[in-house]
Amino acid sequence: MARVYNFSAGPAVLPEEVLKEAADEMLDYRGTGMSVMEMSHRSKAYDTIIKEAEADLRELMNIPDNYKVLFLQGGASQQFAMIPMNLMKNGVADYIVTGQWAKKAYQEACLFGKANKIASSEDQTFSYIPDCSDLPISEDADYVYICENNTIYGTKYKTLPNTKGKTLVADVSSCFLSEPVDVTQETSQMYRMPIGVYITDVIRGGGAERAGITKGSVVTALNGTAINNTNTLLEQLQYYKAGETVTVTIAVPGSDGEYQSKDVEVTLGKGSN
Repeated sequence: MARVYNFSAGPAVLPEEVLKEAADEMLDYRGTGMSVMEMSHRSKAYDTIIKEAEADLRELMNIPDNYKVLFLQGGASQQFAMIPMNLMKNGVADYIVTGQWAKKAYQEACLFGKANKIASSEDQTFSYIPDCSDLPISEDADYVYICENNTIYGTKYKTLPNTKGKTLVADVSSCFLSEPVDVTQETSQMYRMPIGVYITDVIRGGGAERAGITKGSVVTALNGTAINNTNTLLEQLQYYKAGETVTVTIAVPGSDGEYQSKDVEVTLGKGSN
């Protein structure tokens, strides 16, 4: 049989060894005596499959432990409804329409609340990505929606939109795992904040508060070592003991929304490492 190499935007060519492994396990998955399609989703075998899948995703996409990975039923089209049904708390959402899939998502969202089309490239048959650096984001919007890769028209976002602090929802079903993605950096870019660890709360009277670290600050370095996410912060803290003083570089948001960097001295408590 002559192999056909399909490089279409949807299903595409797979390594032959992967196909052979799937074929071998179709009738008997790793000695279970049944196919994956026959086993219970509560079985130990399936539990191992789902845990391995999540571990692989976290490794491939560098997803920190403080991020959740959800495996949801249905494809992107089902999420057109699921997203507004779950995220449209105020009944308002902003959509950037750059192709048929974003258009369908926008139309579906209109059934559940007020969907605002804040930018579109439909005027030129979706042949470009609009300037998303200063969009008229709705103050009461629950999220901003994009389709990152438009397979029909061959366009793709190179820079994520400035959502001005609003949650960004992106349909990446046609470019998922096609290129390296730093999840932490993508989140930082979305909110226009420095890469680091975002402080959601500070213990009253603790070392952090005494040093001037406040809620909303971003830890960007520890004793000169860059902090990219929670994992790197915890790794660095392992080198120090309670009672030691370290220099923490933080970025503090100003009244204009811009972050200013400064160094503070923090004495580590017992729970720091």
